[in-house]
Amino acid sequence: MSPILSKKAKVALAVGTIILLESEKKKKRVWVKEWLQKRKQFTHLRLLKCIQSCEPLDVINYLRMDYEAFQELLMLVKPLIEKKNTLFREAVSVEERLLATLRFLATGRSYEDLKFSCIISPQLLGRIIPETCRAIYVYNCLRKKYLCFPSKEEEWLKVAEGFNNMWQFENCLGAVDGKHIAIKQPPGSGSYYYNYKGFFSVVLFAIVNANYEFTYVSCGTNGRISDGGSLRKQIFTI
Repeated sequence: MSPILSKKAKVALAVGTIILLESEKKKKRVWVKEWLQKRKQFTHLRLLKCIQSCEPLDVINYLRMDYEAFQELLMLVKPLIEKKNTLFREAVSVEERLLATLRFLATGRSYEDLKFSCIISPQLLGRIIPETCRAIYVYNCLRKKYLCFPSKEEEWLKVAEGFNNMWQFENCLGAVDGKHIAIKQPPGSGSYYYNYKGFFSVVLFAIVNANYEFTYVSCGTNGRISDGGSLRKQIFTI
């Protein structure tokens, strides 16, 4: 065999070996990590039930609501986020979906970090949490019931009456404020989201009545817009 053919044979053998090794790796790769398959054993749903039975007041700190409110919210969103089990794996329960979402909203932790407490992969959390948020706010009756912006004269008069009776502040139709929510600079956005505080943000804009109840919430105005600009943009486009 010539030296040239010998080298080609060695290269072919090496390539074939690499292909076989990669095939073996793919065969050994599991669909779900073993510890993620033990969600029922380690999930914080068990912790919640323990807190409720031992220290009910701590539930408010854990969920930012009491257990009764959690159960009520659970019943409202259940038809919208419930998934069926398949032959391949068991679906994440409605309780676990809502609990993971509430913990995300309460703590602001990343999906990568949250996966260890709720025993759900970050990829799946990336689908569960936005879906649950949409169910709570967009598609559910909660928005119309608890975040209803006044549209009639009598509704505005009721808001004004509340401020007058509770705070002795006449002719007030709402307390307005905004909050800059820090974000990563979107690609190609330049200084569009750069605010006067020196970081990139979107504005969370809100109005509350005399009882600290939200009547209007909006988030998404670019941080570069001034308070007055945000006010004009939000209120007069309702």
